[in-house]
Amino acid sequence: MLSSNIARDERGVVRFAGHSVDALAERYGTPLYLMDEERIRANCRMYKNAFLAGFGDDTGVLYAGKAAAFKEIYRIMAQEGIGVDAVSVGELYTALSVGYPAERIYYHGDAKTDEDIRYALDHGVGCFVVDNETDLAALSAQTQARGMRQKVLLRITPGIDPHTYEAVNTGTVDVKFGVPIQTGQAEALVRAALSADGIDVAGLHCHVGSEVFDEDVFERSSDVMVEFMAFLHAKYGFTARELDLGGGYGVRYVDSDPAADIPARIAGVAAHLRARIKETGLPMPRVLMEPGRSIVADAGMTVYTVSTVKHIPGFKNYVIVDGGMADNPRYILYDARYTVLHGQREGGTDTFDLVGRCCESGDVLQPAVELPADVRRGDLVCVCTTGAYNYSMASNYNRLGRPPVVMLSPDGARVVVRRETAEDLCALDL
Repeated sequence: MLSSNIARDERGVVRFAGHSVDALAERYGTPLYLMDEERIRANCRMYKNAFLAGFGDDTGVLYAGKAAAFKEIYRIMAQEGIGVDAVSVGELYTALSVGYPAERIYYHGDAKTDEDIRYALDHGVGCFVVDNETDLAALSAQTQARGMRQKVLLRITPGIDPHTYEAVNTGTVDVKFGVPIQTGQAEALVRAALSADGIDVAGLHCHVGSEVFDEDVFERSSDVMVEFMAFLHAKYGFTARELDLGGGYGVRYVDSDPAADIPARIAGVAAHLRARIKETGLPMPRVLMEPGRSIVADAGMTVYTVSTVKHIPGFKNYVIVDGGMADNPRYILYDARYTVLHGQREGGTDTFDLVGRCCESGDVLQPAVELPADVRRGDLVCVCTTGAYNYSMASNYNRLGRPPVVMLSPDGARVVVRRETAEDLCALDL
């Protein structure tokens, strides 16, 4: 199987995190998001231990909440001692509502409103990641008015191509995030921040993209950042206390994807970065990383019920399920690949496009998947590795309610986000 938390029992039924999907579907209905609590915690501990071994500090791991943000996730991050990267007031509110420590939150965003900044300051968020000079000026105005200093990191674009999906590439010169070194704008942002009232520049931040598999991406970006840090120290006397390398290790969605040895990758980055810092004579900064996908992706599975099987002889076959782009838009956004399993049996396969119920011709979950030729209405279909950017990107398109999230553990199953009802969909209507 694609992941060690997926198996089939003696009946041929898919088991995820030790639970049979047919029993879960009968109990909770479909579409159904499943999350494996033990896998989430194991991934957190893997990162913490790798940071402890590589950097001598396990506190530099920040969970990127945009991958999956709901209350139980933040409870788990607090219990596992993982920091949080938040990109909106909604993510901040969710984390704070379960008592997550505000001082351990790093607040991102390339378009923070005055209300966003006010909310974060009111609640004592530990660090702002400043994206640009407008962002800096808006934050400085509010910190001055409060007579306080706010810790910040400055988001720098290193000009690195991570060779990933263009839509999730954030490291090249012309992306919307951060300010590039190449154009001189990064130096200008640092200069402005060092002289801004109410601002404590703790260090620099960069992020080169998501779903990164290339071995040397973080080494290349750290080379650029260390060179820039040395330049700033020589010209302005500024010493970065922190360096945030962003996140983005890839995960296996299909069998042909490589399996990233993340502890080994972090060890390599740590050794490389230490050597480069030593060459400059600068003190070693506290290093941070922002994994999201690689903490929750393989902890997720989505279960659907087949509504219709349609054969168009000589052209195409369709399996149409009770979910679709409203609960997973990643294929239509990125051509994202997935492993798809029949939930109850194997064998006798034919090729089908797995599509959804939305009134949209582009509502495709995955094209050309192999399923039993006799697949029929009422069967279960499982889409693997859906823990990241599925629930968080879900919508109410076609006025569909979002599925529930059920957390699985050896002790049982529990609903951590309930299914949306028709009443929920009208709750904001006047």
